Amino acid sequence: MKTNPDDRRIALFIDFENLVTRTGLSAEQFDIGPALDTLLDKGKVLFRRAYCDWSRFTAATRNLHEFGVELIDVPPSTRSGKNGADVRLVIDALELAYLREHIDTFVLASGDSDFCPLAYKLREIGRTVVGMAVKEATSPLFVKACDEFIYLRAARRGREQPKEKEKEKGKPAVVPEIAREAVAALLGRATGPVNPSAIKEFIVRKEPDFDEREHGFSTFKKLIEALEKENLLKREQGAKGQWYVVPP
Repeated sequence: MKTNPDDRRIALFIDFENLVTRTGLSAEQFDIGPALDTLLDKGKVLFRRAYCDWSRFTAATRNLHEFGVELIDVPPSTRSGKNGADVRLVIDALELAYLREHIDTFVLASGDSDFCPLAYKLREIGRTVVGMAVKEATSPLFVKACDEFIYLRAARRGREQPKEKEKEKGKPAVVPEIAREAVAALLGRATGPVNPSAIKEFIVRKEPDFDEREHGFSTFKKLIEALEKENLLKREQGAKGQWYVVPP
């Protein structure tokens, strides 16, 4: 992962009907803002498009327009109502990949395994692929096809939400085995101090949907501190204030 967020040039492609249906939200409730905030922590989102039959989701268009998302209208092409939004999205993504080489990261907001071939092709030509969808409604095949995967929160009832937050807050912190494996592999062959981001990168290559919060750590730094307490590594601060890790 790049240490400078400005290094990433991101294109966001939203399979809107798939995404809004799987989040359990109505068109009026859907808000793209939190997802964009997550991406802006990674770099600059230069390209934003959402695909669907917008005659069915007119209530969502205002929110998307406010965040600079271009709406691509794909009316139903068959009597059964099936539309070609996914096909149009694939064509546009590949076209952009070949015409705009400065865009290095493609975010596919959908949980549909039909986008696996697109993810494979984008990675084949040197692009980073980030998936984005609701965990409970995402194909495991699509998760594995991406370099990284970001889970969105599904809709919850207002009365249930505080209980869920309390549950997450009280979740015990347990160091995952993949983190120990990453530390052993990287420090075992390192000839000098290692940037902690290299550990996260190692983990994500093996588990694209890895999230330290699922293991009880609010930040990746907290996980590094837990690894230090287990005497698996030692943290050292460099001359410019950057923290590194070395063998204990």
